[in-house]
Amino acid sequence: MAGRRRRGAANGRPLERLTTTQTATDAAVSAVFREEAGRLTAALVRALGDFDLAEEVVQDSLVAALEKWPKQGIPEKPGAWLMTTARRRAIDILRRDKRYQEKLVILELSHLSPEPVEADDRLRLIFMCCHPALSQEAQVALTLRAVAGFTTAEIASAFLVAEATVAQRIVRAKRKIVDAHIPYRVPEAREMGERLDGVLSVLYLMFNEGYLSRGAQVAMRRDIADDAIWLAGLVAKLMPDQPEVLGLLALMKLNVARSAARFDGAGEMVLLPEQDRRLWDRPAIAEGIDILDRAGAMRATGPYQIQAAIAALHSEAASWDETDWHQIMLLYDALLQMADSPVVRLNRAIALSHFAGPEPALGEVNDLAITLDGYHLFHSARAELLVQLGEPVLAREARMRALELCQNPAERSLLLRKLHG
Repeated sequence: MAGRRRRGAANGRPLERLTTTQTATDAAVSAVFREEAGRLTAALVRALGDFDLAEEVVQDSLVAALEKWPKQGIPEKPGAWLMTTARRRAIDILRRDKRYQEKLVILELSHLSPEPVEADDRLRLIFMCCHPALSQEAQVALTLRAVAGFTTAEIASAFLVAEATVAQRIVRAKRKIVDAHIPYRVPEAREMGERLDGVLSVLYLMFNEGYLSRGAQVAMRRDIADDAIWLAGLVAKLMPDQPEVLGLLALMKLNVARSAARFDGAGEMVLLPEQDRRLWDRPAIAEGIDILDRAGAMRATGPYQIQAAIAALHSEAASWDETDWHQIMLLYDALLQMADSPVVRLNRAIALSHFAGPEPALGEVNDLAITLDGYHLFHSARAELLVQLGEPVLAREARMRALELCQNPAERSLLLRKLHG
């Protein structure tokens, strides 16, 4: 709303997300924030018809909780406490702004239930945040802010961009929602395919950034990956008849289940062939496969399900040598039929090298040289194939190019070890 001071702090102190290294009470508060932020925003958007105001009062309510709960304890019904606080805050803001007297009357007469908002409200909020009229960067930022309760600073830190840039994206996105009259609703059946694809793309991008960061600060942002899983689980709960939602959720869980073996004690990356599979989370793998089976039972295969099936084959193999490369090749061929892209072709070529040898794989990789020249994993994969074919000079050149393009510290360290190896 124009003219209101933007909130991101209370009493000069920024609203900070709590880390797992803090006390059990603080961790519990953080969990409540994540669970309730989307519910609060959804309920207020429905009541007020004003996304900007709804999001602002939710942030203020979380600030109030952050100040009081660690001292007073978490209320028996934290959602009700937050809803009451948010409603009072919204009324205070509207009373001071004469332009919004009509909204004030609506809010004062409305009954905002302190109980969890109905599932459809949060689903409407997710689809609003991921509307195709918004850029993908704006969709990600708005989803993290409104649905997952992230602050602007946290989003900027997660994606390694300036806080002002994120704030600008969020402001522009909310303005676009108003100017383009983007509706607060779940899409109709004829729109669902395209719109659901957008939602899943945002969650997939978010998970990938957490699972293997593109930036130079940390190798993995487990908190971001976990929040992507939480959001995917929420969508799966709200849309249990959508197999691709389950496919994406299974893919995320199967990948994260192997996290403990991906880095050694010094933080160095450990590639899949060398990983200690005893460190893999077998119950989580079983859960991911069960979710994938549920999706498969709906008999509507999609790209996320196929990627999850590939991850499942890797997760089920007792050793690297026992990996079923033939089945993985068949799955990649199916994936190309549904979602052909240079990166999918690169991954298929890597699988081909294990199935048919490095020479045919290098031919397919070289075909991608123009489209993937700016992608560090293209050059590192090409270097591995050149080494196997006895071309150390060309392999070194490829690794140097990969190093130029790569920022992730663990990946850079691995490339340097290979260069000096």
